[in-house]
Amino acid sequence: MPERLLTEQEMIDMLTDVQIIEADINYQKNIERDQNEEDSVKTAPKDYFKISREYYDQFFAHYGITDSIFAQNLRYYTERPEVLGRIMDSVVNRLDKEKTEPRRGDSQ
Repeated sequence: MPERLLTEQEMIDMLTDVQIIEADINYQKNIERDQNEEDSVKTAPKDYFKISREYYDQFFAHYGITDSIFAQNLRYYTERPEVLGRIMDSVVNRLDKEKTEPRRGDSQ
């Protein structure tokens, strides 16, 4: 049992954010790779370990938890596949919904 058990809803929120963080980091890597392939002068690669750490530091601060609590909860829910399946289905549905709905302030 985790030292602090996160609810299914909290896990949905957090895992949705994790997917967005990872997508952004991969997007930045791809942009950098594409630019270096096109440019004759190569730029020094970004420190993606540092960038990732900064994202996750903000993530943990936002949710008021530690990386240890998050890892404990991932382990807890991984041991309960049907619950984790529901959580992941909700994450995918939320990401699909966010992808198709315009955000506030976006022009239509």
